[in-house]
Amino acid sequence: MTVTFRKEEPLTLVIERIIDAPRHNVWRCWTEAELLKQWFCPKPWHVPEADFDLRPGGRMNTVMAGPNGERHENFGIWLEIVPEERLVFTDAYREGFMPAPSHFMTGFVELSDTDDGGTKMIWGARHNEEATMKTHLEMGFEDGWKAASAQLDELARQL
Repeated sequence: MTVTFRKEEPLTLVIERIIDAPRHNVWRCWTEAELLKQWFCPKPWHVPEADFDLRPGGRMNTVMAGPNGERHENFGIWLEIVPEERLVFTDAYREGFMPAPSHFMTGFVELSDTDDGGTKMIWGARHNEEATMKTHLEMGFEDGWKAASAQLDELARQL
């Protein structure tokens, strides 16, 4: 699994992974706050808080906490929800499409079935400028998202 760049979307980072679990389980891991808290950050980071209102314009708020007391609050909304197929979310807006004071990325997840009963997951981040994308890469995008998706794979198999 490697990070790819979409030619048609030059400021987009993408990973693709096969999850060894049915798509329904992967969907639940993305859309149920209590499940997302278990996998969304690479360890030793964790998500102590997640609060969702799963509808376009509804909140997608998470807090990521580090091993040394770091705390990263990410408040955003869901933009698009196609059950068990596609999610789009952003920190550009707060609940109810209220503009946010700053914007880091718009994320998306695309899910499809594999022939052997697993799930193909495409997970991406769109950025508004090259500097933001570069910052995301320097923050450890590739290693972090690979680790988080491995944690997602483990959890989805257990459901």
